[in-house]
Amino acid sequence: MNALPILEPTMDGTCCSPSGTPALGAEEAKQKALVFKALADPNRLRLLSIVKAGESGEACVCDLTGPLDLGQPTISHHLKILVEAGLLHREKRGTWAYYSLVPGALEETAGLLATL
Repeated sequence: MNALPILEPTMDGTCCSPSGTPALGAEEAKQKALVFKALADPNRLRLLSIVKAGESGEACVCDLTGPLDLGQPTISHHLKILVEAGLLHREKRGTWAYYSLVPGALEETAGLLATL
């Protein structure tokens, strides 16, 4: 029967040397988490889908309450989170707010995990 060699710890400090790859910074991690949190709600995913599918590339908040069967305050709350995450742009026109996708936001979001 062959005995396994006994491994001795090294004392030259090479086992714990930095990998050279920079860690994700606190601010960058915070921003990425904000996007992931925004996408973690099914209603917000549906809102993004509705806005994206709109013929004009935008949707009025008044048009978003029906498809989701949610009240206007709840819809507005979800839209605010999507705006803060940098996924939607809000434009006020008179008494209504119109929402559109931030150009490149979905493509950037798709690559978030790849940059870790």
